[in-house]
Amino acid sequence: MNLNRRDFGAFTTAGLLLGSKAFAEQYPSKLITIVVPQAPGGTNDTVGRILAQKLGELSNQRVIVENRPGANGNIGTEYAARQSKEGYTLLLTVSSTQAINPALYKKISFDPVKDFDPVAPVGVVPNVLVANPSFSAKTMAELIQVAKTSKEAPQYASAGNGSLNHLLGAMLASRAGIQLQHVPYRGVAPALTDVMGGQIPLAFASLPSCIEFIKSGKLRALGVSSPKRSFALPDVPSISEVVPGYTGELWVGLFSVHGTPAPVIAKLNELVAQAVAAPDVQERFKVAGVEPLTGGPTRLAQLLKEDIARWAPIVKESGAVVD
Repeated sequence: MNLNRRDFGAFTTAGLLLGSKAFAEQYPSKLITIVVPQAPGGTNDTVGRILAQKLGELSNQRVIVENRPGANGNIGTEYAARQSKEGYTLLLTVSSTQAINPALYKKISFDPVKDFDPVAPVGVVPNVLVANPSFSAKTMAELIQVAKTSKEAPQYASAGNGSLNHLLGAMLASRAGIQLQHVPYRGVAPALTDVMGGQIPLAFASLPSCIEFIKSGKLRALGVSSPKRSFALPDVPSISEVVPGYTGELWVGLFSVHGTPAPVIAKLNELVAQAVAAPDVQERFKVAGVEPLTGGPTRLAQLLKEDIARWAPIVKESGAVVD
């Protein structure tokens, strides 16, 4: 058979498409690894283990979570970016790592957009501004008044310099026209311990990390960072009710290595949609304070684009830089 250059190109393209489709029809045919670039026990890890179990049930393949923490999520993310494009190593990450770190770190060896293909959003959690129960301000409005009238700016704790908790405080100070003094900790757990102990009055923390302390009365919730009230804390106002335009949620999204065949991404998106819609998964999310998110790659790509644009100027204004 004689083929000219144009025919050969069409023939080759058709062959690649058929091969890709056949590969996707067989997918998954072996173990899937979900890389979580945070330590066990955190919000992303909790979501990852719930998702992995359900994906395993739906696909009849083993799905495991591999924690690769370090450098605020950068180590695991960089590792995932170097893996095969077949869709058997995936990245489950959070908005703070994927959207904030590129603006925060002077040197970073992954591109959050170019190195990954979005698969599906999975869930979203607000952060909560919590206070020691003895703190004088009992509401967001009272906190703003205290900040405007006190000689010293109220202190708030975060999980570390440049963390989402830190930047939420910086954004609150900017939007509300007040001064807040940031006190970074090595993780959210010690920060909350000191707030409950009275060493520091305030902290921003993800809802899953503090919901039990709020329910037990060890912490008072002043406001949530989502644009609307959380289903898990319906009596706690959104900060935006007092500070219009204020919003900053932590979303969890599933990505594959850039170049993964489109039919594989479509199959993964279908599996994730089924998993997130499952009643048992929704119940486990609810207990953890996670609101399920649905949508395809386009929605996850849009979430990432919006958060990169939102947080870059706030990082710059805060002066937070990590070498």
